[in-house]
Amino acid sequence: MAATSDEKKATLIDGKAIAQTIRSEIADEVRLLSDKYGKVPGLAVVIVGNRKDSQSYVNMKRKACAEVGIKSIDVDLPEQVSEPELIAKVHELNENPEVHGILVQLPLPKHINEEKILSEISIEKDVDGFHPLNIGKLAMKGREPLFQPCTPKGCLELLSRSGISVKGKKAVVVGRSNIVGLPVSLLLLKADATVSIVHSRTTDPENIIREADIVIAAAGQAMMIKGEWIKPGAAVIDVGTNAVDDPSKKAGYRLVGDVDFHEASKVAGWITPVPGGVGPMTVAMLLRNTVDGAKRVIEL
Repeated sequence: MAATSDEKKATLIDGKAIAQTIRSEIADEVRLLSDKYGKVPGLAVVIVGNRKDSQSYVNMKRKACAEVGIKSIDVDLPEQVSEPELIAKVHELNENPEVHGILVQLPLPKHINEEKILSEISIEKDVDGFHPLNIGKLAMKGREPLFQPCTPKGCLELLSRSGISVKGKKAVVVGRSNIVGLPVSLLLLKADATVSIVHSRTTDPENIIREADIVIAAAGQAMMIKGEWIKPGAAVIDVGTNAVDDPSKKAGYRLVGDVDFHEASKVAGWITPVPGGVGPMTVAMLLRNTVDGAKRVIEL
């Protein structure tokens, strides 16, 4: 029998392409709303201070809005803004009928209580899905939140649009943050997966990950998950974005995920790249949530 050198490679889940498809679907819906009702969805993006990373995320979100016809309401506040001033601004946006979604870019400066600000956002406009009531409904059987958090929702959308069913599968979520790990495990549970969460205090994480049909990596540790930890044929969604030094790159670094992509792609059935996997989906889901919020009001 002739030796074959072509290793079986995982199918690449192209988040960029899937996000682009979703954006064009959204642009069509926005056009319809505009034609039929003469109104367009509005998203208020609030940024406090001038953190470079936050600014680049915010610019990306504002640009994405423009691309699909969503009106972007820009709220840029100085680093030293007081908590009452920020709350007053949020209340003003809650009252504004042209605003259907409110996003406060995290993290906020140390002197501001994040939890307090997030709970002041009207639940009907909480397009980030982080209001305690939305998270609470997400956690309860038979209840539906008005909005699901964007990154977790993007992870499940990547699976469904790649034809990967979740029902009855063993899913392992690596990481338990409020932004990704916890809500994505709740979404997987809602989709009838059997869910385990691996975190920094878990003993023997590789053995748990090895059993997974679906791995969602959201620990924020560069290439922590090795290729040999992956069950052959598993679907791997890598949420991690970690900068590692790379002198060959102009910026002096490159971005890698929480999974050793090179090794894992020899074993997995499906895998997302970093960058170009989950990242573009987060923004697409923010647009999706904004349009859904707007439809509830406009189509009354």
